[in-house]
Amino acid sequence: MEPLSQVSYPGKKQDMKTQDVDATVYMNFMKSHCCYDAIPTSCKLVIFDTKLQVKKAFFALVANGLRAAPLWDSKLQRFVGMLTITDFINILHCYYRSPLVQMHELENHKIETWRDVYLQSSNHFLISIAPEASLFDAIYSLLKYKIHRLPVIDPGSGNVLHILTHKRILKFLHIFGKKVPKPAFVGKQIQELGIGTFRNIATVQQTATLYDALSIFVERRVSALPVVDEQGKVVSLYSRFDVINLAAQKTYNNLDMTMQEAVRRRTCFFEGVLKCYPDETLDIIIDRIVKAEVHRLVLVDRADVVKGIISLSDLLQAMVLTPAGIEDLLS
Repeated sequence: MEPLSQVSYPGKKQDMKTQDVDATVYMNFMKSHCCYDAIPTSCKLVIFDTKLQVKKAFFALVANGLRAAPLWDSKLQRFVGMLTITDFINILHCYYRSPLVQMHELENHKIETWRDVYLQSSNHFLISIAPEASLFDAIYSLLKYKIHRLPVIDPGSGNVLHILTHKRILKFLHIFGKKVPKPAFVGKQIQELGIGTFRNIATVQQTATLYDALSIFVERRVSALPVVDEQGKVVSLYSRFDVINLAAQKTYNNLDMTMQEAVRRRTCFFEGVLKCYPDETLDIIIDRIVKAEVHRLVLVDRADVVKGIISLSDLLQAMVLTPAGIEDLLS
């Protein structure tokens, strides 16, 4: 929202109070609902033992249509982390040499071996949340730690009940938030609100190699890359989730293929790039991203040149955390 004037006018205080209340509608909604409320009545949860081979674990993710799984350490008798598509990308990026050289590390590593290698260069620990904690706290954890999956763990039994995501939280708000008054700022244009990433946008040329794309994923820590032509026009979108299809197709030994080829080989149904425009309202953006069940929209001009990315993280930051006085955790 635009900053409110500090000058006092008759009747202005009531307007300011109304605007303040208006801005905190979604924040209060998230604070009044707990994580357990957002858990679906039926969902699939797969758990991996850290002694399982990495390759088999990724195949299991593909077979079950999942993006991540909690890791159980049988020695410690507790959950110690998550195995995600990011791990698959990091392994490929770390050990790939050429199509002629087999990646023995991917073929032979157990999950615990990979964790020993990976954790040497990072200070990872399992970030989780209790079912009684508020959705506001869940959003704060997701954005603060820059993670996409938050295990909901029962403090009594130690069992993982669900993996909470940005998408699930926003969908919960979209379904049940209709009971709360719609704040005025959702009717404003996205360019006026300034929600999203507009500078130094990570993109990949369609002539670049798949390995180049993996390098950008690792270095920039982005979840998707607009694939662009020579004019900078978006022609497709390649996400981290698409990389897991390499395991399904067993084509991860050839990362020298062009992005054009990688997109063409994608097995999942893809109906094109989901875009939005600067003059569209926040309300339209939320509706489109929730109904399409995607993690982000590519912001383009009328010539389809990439101008920005609007992600679920951007929306939750602007709608929930910023009104609470918590400044941009995404920067």
